[in-house]
Amino acid sequence: MPTPKNNGEKKFKREIPQETREHYRKAREEMREAIKGFLPEGFLEHRRAARKEMMLAMRSLLDAAIEKMEEKA
Repeated sequence: MPTPKNNGEKKFKREIPQETREHYRKAREEMREAIKGFLPEGFLEHRRAARKEMMLAMRSLLDAAIEKMEEKA
């Protein structure tokens, strides 16, 4: 059974012409590249490293919670 998201995606593809969707995709890519031009050198690398550190922190939090659950069991 299709999920609401899949159903919405099918409706989107049926109602929006392929040419329009392709134009939007290319415009979005060009906008991302333009924004990169405004960012200082090294920003993306630092952002990526910070995101990784946040994920590692969340992993640590989850590991500690799992350990506490296992101790109680």
